[in-house]
Amino acid sequence: MIRSVVIRRRSTGEAQLTGCHPVVSRLLTARGADCKPDYDLARLLPPTLGGLDRATALIEQAIRDQQRIIVVGDFDADGATGTALAVRALRAMGAGPVDWVVPDRFRHGYGLGETLVEEIAPGKPDLLITVDQGVSSIDGVALAKSLGIRVIVTDHHLPGDRLPEADAIINPNLDGDPFPSGALAGVGVMFYTLMALRARLRASGWFESRAEPRLDAWLDLVALGTVADLVPLDENNRRLVHQGLSRIQAGRVNPGIAALLELAGRNLRYVGASDLGFAAAPRLNAAGRLDDMGIGVRCLLADGEASAWSHARQLDQLNSERQAIQADMQEAAEAQAHSLAERFGDASESIPNALCVFDDSWHQGVVGLVAGRLMERFQRPVIAFAPSEAGGDALKGSARSPAGVHMRDLLVEIDVAHPGLIEKFGGHARAAGLSLPRIQLDAFSQALTNTLAGVRFDIEEVESDGALAGPDFSVEVAEALAAAGPWGQSWPEPLFDGQFEVLDRRVVGGSHMKMRLRPVGGGPILDGIAFRAGPLCHQELPDPLHLTFRLEINRFRGQIQVQINIQHLVSAVASSEGRSRPSNPTPAAG
Repeated sequence: MIRSVVIRRRSTGEAQLTGCHPVVSRLLTARGADCKPDYDLARLLPPTLGGLDRATALIEQAIRDQQRIIVVGDFDADGATGTALAVRALRAMGAGPVDWVVPDRFRHGYGLGETLVEEIAPGKPDLLITVDQGVSSIDGVALAKSLGIRVIVTDHHLPGDRLPEADAIINPNLDGDPFPSGALAGVGVMFYTLMALRARLRASGWFESRAEPRLDAWLDLVALGTVADLVPLDENNRRLVHQGLSRIQAGRVNPGIAALLELAGRNLRYVGASDLGFAAAPRLNAAGRLDDMGIGVRCLLADGEASAWSHARQLDQLNSERQAIQADMQEAAEAQAHSLAERFGDASESIPNALCVFDDSWHQGVVGLVAGRLMERFQRPVIAFAPSEAGGDALKGSARSPAGVHMRDLLVEIDVAHPGLIEKFGGHARAAGLSLPRIQLDAFSQALTNTLAGVRFDIEEVESDGALAGPDFSVEVAEALAAAGPWGQSWPEPLFDGQFEVLDRRVVGGSHMKMRLRPVGGGPILDGIAFRAGPLCHQELPDPLHLTFRLEINRFRGQIQVQINIQHLVSAVASSEGRSRPSNPTPAAG
């Protein structure tokens, strides 16, 4: 949805970074860089996470004694990539029987729950290793331990007041953990666990009689899971993602990832972080949302092209089904939001400070996407609920919040003020999940609204990297911007703003708009695309049109040209003093 926003232009330094195009130098210095990024793998942070010594000692013993290991993942792309990474690496290091399982969203719920442990136990595993979950699995870990099963938790989610009594816990977000970055995704935590394990095995002479695996061979999995989970791309995560993308572009790629990207029409030579996030990840996540994430894990574990493509096609079909379900749910959710406001628009003061939406027919695997879209449109915290099971009394909710509202902390505040209202919850700053009885939905909605009563939500403000000069609308600059990535959370993708004369426009695909634009002040005539343009498709547009945009390359049938990907309409520009002025002020009379 193309929204009206106030822009604030990033301040930039005057230094020209060596080896950078001037536009790229401007962007990097605005983000705090004092030199061109060096993403050499040798500069990766060393594995200093707490719990590694105990965990790797247990895994080494399991490998040497050929004990049965089961990797227990999660039902999203981060969990699936981390599970595939763990299984591939443990087998390559010489472990005996290594199996894996992913909880079913609908039968087991999130994490290492008691029901899942009861299903795993008959196989008599010696060691369970969680991936991307487990730090909140108090009861499941306790049950496994009572059955004589050792448990290692690897996770990155924020811990609660209690920790599970696992044999080892590896999580950079535990209080006092010595690792300098809490931004690792679940797959990143597993990668570091494997780094430490390989070092331990090497030191003990384990690889003197067998090949030592190269962990960098699986960095494409790490890159996909890291981008998909929307964790902050600090320097260490950017290094992991950059290295994974480099391997994909060079053709040294997991067959499953290659199939997912190519099914989405991506050319592997030019794949970037956005392709992982918007092409591969949704197809992988569709399995966990609608069916069984086991399909996704099997796709990532496939060694042959035929098998990988077979699983990837299944995932592609599930993603198409997910899109259809989401479209119906989105329409109903927006109708509910409409009924809560006198006016329907981004800047409406009558929209409540938070939106709770629910329908008995909704699919619990898709409510997070619905919440995300509503949050984008209204810039309010949104929680979308669906029944845990058809006709049941329990609800599962997925929450999304704009910048400035920490969703998990918000749920903590409500839980403290209203004990027993929420059955359980967990998550991050911008996204969280929760469950509560259906009978408590109205009370929860009121508590959410009351908690946010003093918060002011103005029209959305976004940061712009400023304008581009006419000559900068070029393939050379677009390629330089792409090469300077990866871009993502907390290392924002370049976003420019400028005024344009609209030469032509047409609606494509029902809700997208293609435009022919000429920069005001001079420059080439440009193709522009606005995805999910909404009312912009048919309303009268101002002249000139002030937009924010990303500069991209469109490769089509052998032709390469620059295009702009339209992100927002600009309603005002925030001044350095914090006040706003119109983006196209009317000249004073006289």
